[in-house]
Amino acid sequence: MRKVGAEQKSTKIPVNPGGMDRGPLEFNSRVAKKVGEVLSVATPEVVTVPPTTTIIGAIKTMTGYGFRRLPIADAGSNRLIGFVTCVDIVDFLGGGIRHNLVRKKFEGNILAAINADIREIMNPKVISIEDSSSLEDAVRLMYEKNVGGLPIVDEKGRIKAIITEEDFVAMTAGRRTGMTVQDYMSRQVVSTPAQMSIEKTTKMIVQKGFRRLPIIQDGILIGIITASDIMKYMGSGEAFKKIITGDVRDVMEQPIKTLVRKALITTEPRMELGEAAQQMVEKDIGSLPVMEGGSMAGIITERDFLRALAEERGITG
Repeated sequence: MRKVGAEQKSTKIPVNPGGMDRGPLEFNSRVAKKVGEVLSVATPEVVTVPPTTTIIGAIKTMTGYGFRRLPIADAGSNRLIGFVTCVDIVDFLGGGIRHNLVRKKFEGNILAAINADIREIMNPKVISIEDSSSLEDAVRLMYEKNVGGLPIVDEKGRIKAIITEEDFVAMTAGRRTGMTVQDYMSRQVVSTPAQMSIEKTTKMIVQKGFRRLPIIQDGILIGIITASDIMKYMGSGEAFKKIITGDVRDVMEQPIKTLVRKALITTEPRMELGEAAQQMVEKDIGSLPVMEGGSMAGIITERDFLRALAEERGITG
C-alpha cells in the first residue's frame, strides 16, 4: 500500500463444474520470536486518511485500492486514532447501527451523511501492536482478539505498517506444511439463496459478523459474496447514484446474485495447506469452498491459516 492523505446452513452443496515445493521447511518455523520481526512480514507502505476525510472519500480510497480496512491517522503526527472496515461501510450504507447517523443526525439525507467526517463511523478502539514485537506476538494478538488486521505503531503511536491475515496466507503459500485443508476448514457453512435481496444479505453480514457468504441457486453453489463486494456495489456506479438521489429501495431490493461476477475457485479436502494458500494468493481471493463428490463440504478462509499458525505454536491452548 502507499501512504495517501432466508439464512441457510449446509454442509453438502453441489457446485457448477467450473510452485508448491520450496524445500522441507516446517510450517511454524516462519513464526519466530525475534524482536521486531513483525515488520518483516507486514506491509510497510500504509495508506491512511485523516479523521476529517469524508465518508465518501474513505469509500473511494477503499474501493480504489481494493482495501478491506483503512487506518485513520492524525494528519500531522500520523498517530493512529481509528480504523474503518468494509463491514463498517456496508453497515453505514445498508441499514446497520451506523446507518442511524443517516436517519437521526441527517434526517435520512444520505448525500449529507456521506459528506460527514469518517470519524463519525470509525472504530476508535483500535487494537494495534508495537513495531518491536515478534511475529508470534502478532499471531497471538490477532487470534485472541479475533481481528483480521493489526496496525503496527512505534512508541509514539505513529503507524508504521500493517499486518493482516492475507500476509499469513502469503507466508504459507507454496510451502510444505504437513497439514491439509480438511484439518482447518469450517464444515458448518452458512449460505444465502441467490434470490435473497441485497438488503437482507447486507443485514445478515452486519448482524452475524460474516465477511463472506456462499450464494446458492437451485441447490447449486454459484459464487461467494463478500462485504467488500457489497461496499463496491453500493459505493460506486449506478447504484451509488441512486442511493444519493434517495432511490435506495431499488438498489437494496436487487437479488444478491447480481453481485456474483468472479469465477468460482474451489479446493478439495486433502489438498496441502500450502498449495491452497498458493491458490488464494494467485487468484487474489480470501476463501476457497472445499468440494468433495461434487458437493460443498466446507470452506477455508484466511482466518483458518492464522488459526493453523496459532495452533502450531500452542497459542490456542
